[in-house]
Amino acid sequence: MRLCAVSSITESCAREFDINDYSLFAVKKRGIIYIYRNRCPHLHVPLNWEPDKFLNNTGELIQCSTHGAVFDISNGECLQGPCLGQSLKRINYKIKGADIYIEESELKP
Repeated sequence: MRLCAVSSITESCAREFDINDYSLFAVKKRGIIYIYRNRCPHLHVPLNWEPDKFLNNTGELIQCSTHGAVFDISNGECLQGPCLGQSLKRINYKIKGADIYIEESELKP
């Protein structure tokens, strides 16, 4: 399933996607794209503050809007907050040509 063009994910920014009632987001850091399920492992709520706003003020960490937990962009691990030791669910993807594709099986809980 095509998610988006690689070029639509800009450096140090996040972009949200809703596919069949399944929310996920992509972040690019140092040229590498990371895709995660948009769900805090602590309260199981969306992470973003508002559309496409997933990162802290410095753009170096993913931050939960509900309780401020912060997560490493490169592996989704919680670094600080009530879900310490837990991680975001990473979504595997493939780049084909200029587009990002994910398997529908990745959209399961």
